[in-house]
Amino acid sequence: EVQVVESGGGLVQPGGSLRLSCAASGVTFSSYGMNWVRQAPGKGHAWVSYINSGGTTYYADSVKGRFTISRDNAMSAVYLQMNSLKPEDTAVYYCSIGFDYWGQGTLVTVSS
Repeated sequence: EVQVVESGGGLVQPGGSLRLSCAASGVTFSSYGMNWVRQAPGKGHAWVSYINSGGTTYYADSVKGRFTISRDNAMSAVYLQMNSLKPEDTAVYYCSIGFDYWGQGTLVTVSS
């Protein structure tokens, strides 16, 4: 059974930082590209970042320079370091194994 579990969300002030984690199991993790996708209140899903199996990274323009995606194949985990957070980053953040398998999401709220 494939499982994807996100953690690390919470309430943070504008300009602050958070690190999201995603633990995957039931797949050969090192073979898969991993995505972070978010859904802001009342809006659709928006792709945030992707890291392929070789470690190459890609970012949406809205987060480029502020967010960093990384992976640890030994731990079957992917991370999203989020710095200089803005209120518009408020969303439920989802981790996805190649868009095939999804976690339940973790809520990030950026507010003073």
